[in-house]
Amino acid sequence: MNVCLDIQPAVAQRAGVGRYTRALVEHLGESRGADRLRLFYFDFRRRGLTFATPGLDQQAIRWCPGRLVQKSWKTLHWPPFDWLAGRADVYHFPNFIIPPLTAGRARSRYAPALRAGRTVVTVHDVSFLRYPAMAEQKNLAYLKARIADTVRRADAVITDSCFSAGEIVELLQADPAKVFSIPLGAVDHVCPPDPEAVAHLRRERGLTRPYLLTVGTLEPRKNTAFLASVFEAMTAFDGDLVIAGMRGWKYEPILERLRASPRAGAIRYLDYVGDNELPALYAGAELFLFPSIYEGFGFPPLEAMLCGAPVIASTAGSLPEVLGEGARLIAEFDAERWAGEALRLLADSAARRKMIAKGRAWAQRYTWRETARQTWAIYRKVAV
Repeated sequence: MNVCLDIQPAVAQRAGVGRYTRALVEHLGESRGADRLRLFYFDFRRRGLTFATPGLDQQAIRWCPGRLVQKSWKTLHWPPFDWLAGRADVYHFPNFIIPPLTAGRARSRYAPALRAGRTVVTVHDVSFLRYPAMAEQKNLAYLKARIADTVRRADAVITDSCFSAGEIVELLQADPAKVFSIPLGAVDHVCPPDPEAVAHLRRERGLTRPYLLTVGTLEPRKNTAFLASVFEAMTAFDGDLVIAGMRGWKYEPILERLRASPRAGAIRYLDYVGDNELPALYAGAELFLFPSIYEGFGFPPLEAMLCGAPVIASTAGSLPEVLGEGARLIAEFDAERWAGEALRLLADSAARRKMIAKGRAWAQRYTWRETARQTWAIYRKVAV
């Protein structure tokens, strides 16, 4: 079987879908067996990509203006993806949308129909349909215009949780028989750091005081402004609130809220933190707080649990399913309730140790090897 995976998100994005694509590539490569895995992308900067798994077949397009082609896909629905990427038995698009592919029209009344291979798409969540006001407007318009057609055309739709699978069936009227929930990995990607790594990170970042942590793109759905209210209610905590994540969309009011906080001097916004630093940042936190309004999976709290940070999270979307008994979940967005729960946990070292142990044990269920194994199973299912 010949599989072509569109890895453009690994080129264009550092977090989210980019992280998913990079981790998936490495572990699909490890478990491909006799099958062929071909990686397709536009190499805008002519730098190439390096993956931990050697011997992967990379097809980097440098001879045509990739951004122009991508714009043409969005506006003209042309040229077919397979004209550039070549023939494959299965094409996998990990970033919500299937681009144009060769249709199944007959070349003549005597010749068989030509059709690109089977298609698999990963739709990570449909937050843009549930909460359109919280989405980035340009991306929202594109997704709303193309997502229903993508789900209709796909031979299989992969998503990150049972919650998201239900959302896709409900909001997009997708055939339940072709929607598959495959959880993402935490183990194999984030390793609990040793104490020296944590101490080094704290020195480098100037984190001299105890800190509460949240990680995620700065955008409305992550509810960072609410977290500032929680922190303000925690007057008994003599430490910092650390926020790590790149600026996303509609972030200006969030930054204004942080700057206007009466505890602004104790709020540290680190912007994007790379994968090399994240484990130590998680491990050094007194608590990890994640008051998201909607999640299709929830990388950061799961990674925090793996690295030994006690997690308090909302019950939004997939979080109860993904975090299970490894985290403390709060249904209401009540700042006093969150602050009280956090302070009680900070004051109870025995409860913290118990949460850390349960969190690590729970997070270890999620491995990228298992994600890759289940993904290959979908490829084989649709290829027959």
